[in-house]
Amino acid sequence: MTDRLPHTLRSDALDNRERILDAARALFATEGLNVPMREIARHAGVGPATLYRRFPTKQMLATEAFVDEMRACHVFVDEGLAEPDPWRGFCLVIEKTCELHARSRGFTEAFMSTFPDAMDIAAERAYALRSIAELAHRAKDAGHLRPDFVLDDLILMLMANRGIHTTSKATRVAASRRFAALVIQAFRASPQHSPLPPVARLAAPGKVM
Repeated sequence: MTDRLPHTLRSDALDNRERILDAARALFATEGLNVPMREIARHAGVGPATLYRRFPTKQMLATEAFVDEMRACHVFVDEGLAEPDPWRGFCLVIEKTCELHARSRGFTEAFMSTFPDAMDIAAERAYALRSIAELAHRAKDAGHLRPDFVLDDLILMLMANRGIHTTSKATRVAASRRFAALVIQAFRASPQHSPLPPVARLAAPGKVM
């Protein structure tokens, strides 16, 4: 993980960085890592010189975008652990992780296949799994998480969430939110039929998938 940005970074430079990274993640996820750097600059609303001054190579840009995504996952896990109610913390991790994956679908896979040696994520992955296992243990002790839950169930759920395919990001995110709500109900020790998020239409009316 990279260090925090220096406090001396000007607000306009920080804004440019965030716009560039947001544009890069969006385009990498939809078009792969072969998207031209000039297209990323155009999508971010900055000039090519600004982009190259901040990120001289595409690998540097992709790595920083990936690190930001990993940092977000780390924050979600820490927020879950800090939540006084372990069940609420467990649900928070599921909801936020599913939405993050839905928004950046395809980017992680593209990055890892294109730059397999760019960084070692084993330590971050191990930290996340240990933390979620601890959170699940707390939720079980509190009587909220079903006793036969195992960590592989969560991994299976995340794999299924990554399989939501639609050309519209908004539809994909909506579908992911509903899927997460269904999964949370299934994981609960005593299922409660709470209202689900709105339906995301993934197929034309009348079509049977």
